[in-house]
Amino acid sequence: QGRLEESGGGLAQPGGSLRLSCVASGTTFRIFSVHWYRQAPGKQREWVATVTSGGSTKYAGSVEGRFTISRDNAKNTAYLQMNSLRAEDAAVYYCNSFGTWGQGTQVTVSS
Repeated sequence: QGRLEESGGGLAQPGGSLRLSCVASGTTFRIFSVHWYRQAPGKQREWVATVTSGGSTKYAGSVEGRFTISRDNAKNTAYLQMNSLRAEDAAVYYCNSFGTWGQGTQVTVSS
């Protein structure tokens, strides 16, 4: 059964950057789209970005132009590069693919 594991979260200042990673195992990663979601305290989980098996990308309006999703199939890994971070980007970020969720990684944005 496939698994996903996120990493790269932490504390960033407003305007700063972080890069999240999502490593897949136990499945044919390259044939699946990969999605990033986030959930802030007291809020519903929301979709952030998608990269398809062919490399096409889509973004939520709130992150368009600031976040970049990508994938490296040779490493079974997807990334979320987050620039120009804002306080409202603080959340637990989750990776989703092949019907599976990772455990999440915490992103805190504070000065």
